[in-house]
Amino acid sequence: MREEFQYYIHHFISRFCIFIKWLIFSVLSGILIGGAGTIFHYCMAWANETRLLYPSLVLLLPFAGLLIVGAYHVMHDEKDTGTNLVLAAIHSGKHIPLKMAPLIFISTIMTHLFGGSAGREGAALQLGGSIGNTLGCLLKFDEKDQHIMIMCGMSAAFSALFGTPMAAAIFSMEVVSVGIMHYAALVPCVISSLTANGVAAYFHVMPEQFLLTELPEFSLATGVPIALLAMLCAGVSTLFCIMLHSGENLYKKYLPNPYLRIFTGGTFIVILTLLVKTQDYNGAGMPIIERCFENDYVPYAFLLKMVFTAVTLGSGFKGGEIVPSFVIGGTFGCLFGNVTGFFPALCTACGMGAVFCGVTNCPITSLLICFELFGFTGMPYYLLSIALGYMLSGYYGLYHSQKIMYSKYKTEFINRKTH
Repeated sequence: MREEFQYYIHHFISRFCIFIKWLIFSVLSGILIGGAGTIFHYCMAWANETRLLYPSLVLLLPFAGLLIVGAYHVMHDEKDTGTNLVLAAIHSGKHIPLKMAPLIFISTIMTHLFGGSAGREGAALQLGGSIGNTLGCLLKFDEKDQHIMIMCGMSAAFSALFGTPMAAAIFSMEVVSVGIMHYAALVPCVISSLTANGVAAYFHVMPEQFLLTELPEFSLATGVPIALLAMLCAGVSTLFCIMLHSGENLYKKYLPNPYLRIFTGGTFIVILTLLVKTQDYNGAGMPIIERCFENDYVPYAFLLKMVFTAVTLGSGFKGGEIVPSFVIGGTFGCLFGNVTGFFPALCTACGMGAVFCGVTNCPITSLLICFELFGFTGMPYYLLSIALGYMLSGYYGLYHSQKIMYSKYKTEFINRKTH
């Protein structure tokens, strides 16, 4: 009995020391990366406001692209693979250079300032992963603990920038290996996410929210339209992934010179912007989502956002794909709601959740982000749309370094990368 008691005390102390270790370093990570994310948020806000104030800035996008490629060349980081490198570092122990942080910071702001169509969360993941990896190296952590520090950084940056600490904490654990979550990172990611969110809130970074209140009671009659929407959203998310990857491959095939490639892509965006006679599809596109919840939409908006984003990111401009996926899902959901006459605001929310899940293969994160963005009232609808969106989107995804560890259709270990 005495030996069992000593064994229990010994292991309790050991676990408590591990907790204290991660408490200290997760808080440190949350403060540093939360601060960087807050600065990034305000710089992004300035870039978007300035572009709207001076619409002619979009004409300079091709030249801004040349500066971005030049910056990566000067820093000897021409083969940068963005978020894919962050995910690969967790899989294989590859080093994420600290120079990724200032490069993605500046180049994403330039992309938005001059009218490229891209998100911000992808940049946040790279920013957080780079700083987290560097912290792990400075603190002399072993390789496995450095992986946790990368995930901490990703969670902190995502939380600070988007204001969804629950989803941010889980996303970095779920996105790496679909079907297997690294629960050893749960406490560090939760603490760093909450800390970063607190830092952002202290500096008045307001989270995005579109709370839904008046919703129909969930039943077979109301569930069927949402199920149909989710099936269609799975196809939309697959199409978006194909367009992104095919666009990048076509650029590299026909325009191997990165300077010529990004200048051409920037020129295409200028032409597209002039053709549609609006800058709604430049930048991240959050105003489009806001209008969808007011039932103010353009029927083909989801297709235009796909094209603008694929042209921008495929040519070498920097940013993320996550907010564009929200815009695509939201606009398609709003269109579906108006065509069917079934609660357009609810369809907008479910479309956002289903498409986000389809492109990231992260159902738990998708559900949590729906709760944080839209409230808990529509839970059955979000749950149904995300489940179907996850299953029917197949093995496509935004990130080639993401691994599908277990099949979506059988209890079978497959260990394959996404298309």
